[in-house]
Amino acid sequence: MIYLDYVATTPLAPEIKETYIKLLNKYFINADSAYAPGYEVSGLIEKSRSHIAKMLNVRSDEVLFTSCASEANNLAIKGTAFQYMNRGKHIITTAIEHSSVANSFKELADVFGFEVDYLHVNHQGALDLDELRHLIRDDTILVSTMYVNNEIGVINPIHEIASIIHAKNPKTKYHVDCVQALGKLPIVLDDIDLASFSAHKIFGLKGSGLLYKKHNTSLVPLINGGQQEFGLRGGTSNAASEIVFAKTMRLALEAREEHYAYVSKLNHYLRSELLKRPGIVINSPVENCSPFILSISIPHYKPEVLVHALETYDIYISTKSACSSKHTDVSHTLAAMHLDDEIAKSALRISFSHLTTQQEIDTFLKALDESLKNVKKQR
Repeated sequence: MIYLDYVATTPLAPEIKETYIKLLNKYFINADSAYAPGYEVSGLIEKSRSHIAKMLNVRSDEVLFTSCASEANNLAIKGTAFQYMNRGKHIITTAIEHSSVANSFKELADVFGFEVDYLHVNHQGALDLDELRHLIRDDTILVSTMYVNNEIGVINPIHEIASIIHAKNPKTKYHVDCVQALGKLPIVLDDIDLASFSAHKIFGLKGSGLLYKKHNTSLVPLINGGQQEFGLRGGTSNAASEIVFAKTMRLALEAREEHYAYVSKLNHYLRSELLKRPGIVINSPVENCSPFILSISIPHYKPEVLVHALETYDIYISTKSACSSKHTDVSHTLAAMHLDDEIAKSALRISFSHLTTQQEIDTFLKALDESLKNVKKQR
């Protein structure tokens, strides 16, 4: 199998699997139980939290475990909106966010009466920061953007964005979806109020996420229950998952620079080879773009048909975000970039990791060439 969809998810690292199984077998006790084994499990969770905080250079009480990054995004966005709605109900996001962010903002507008402004992007997916300056008001309580776009790989200048926000309205909170950045780009949270992370994008467990919440930011809990996660997320702790997250992050951060350099070479190689083929358009920008993601379009070919054609060669890529893959409409990211309609509706997403080889890229290119010969164009 040639897997080129690492943005959707990654395989579980052998070291993480081994540690997780040991934890499942030994530390099954409820972390909130008031006896010695419970205290031991609770202590291991807090040790993991402390290690994660150290790696992110934040306080331990600023790290919250969640079931996934989508939950972290929901808690950050809705929890902030509900907490500070007495100051105002104006919130800002972008037109190219992950569905967990986009749908959270939509619900806040449709159900709870918040006023949402959406930042536009240019044809390369870059945000209009002058528009952001113009949109921030006295009653703006939250701005949310991703660090790295999950469809085309464009990198947002989050620290410049934070500077603009805090200069215009120091009370406005800034949330960053860091899912596609963790283990790939430097993560500095000094000027960020909230940030979301996922384990399964860095060779860790599915159903395992994190929310960073700066100590001077308050949230209304979305899951009410007991004392877990500083009272901000009720429910029995997923102890083994939470304990192993520290190791998952450590492995990803230790190899970050090495993996980035390796994948950058693969990305450059594939770009250069694709540009030799007439009719193929590359949507991912050359500058300010994650090398782990490459979006292309092949106008007049249905992307779903090409995905399944490549599947016959045991090669796996995607059309867009896995969370939206069952919808056949044009990706909202590409639509926001105002690309030609034929380009926007024929997009394919290829994503790499340090496990990808150049031989796999060559095999993919050969299979793509054969598929384009065999698949009929759509007129």
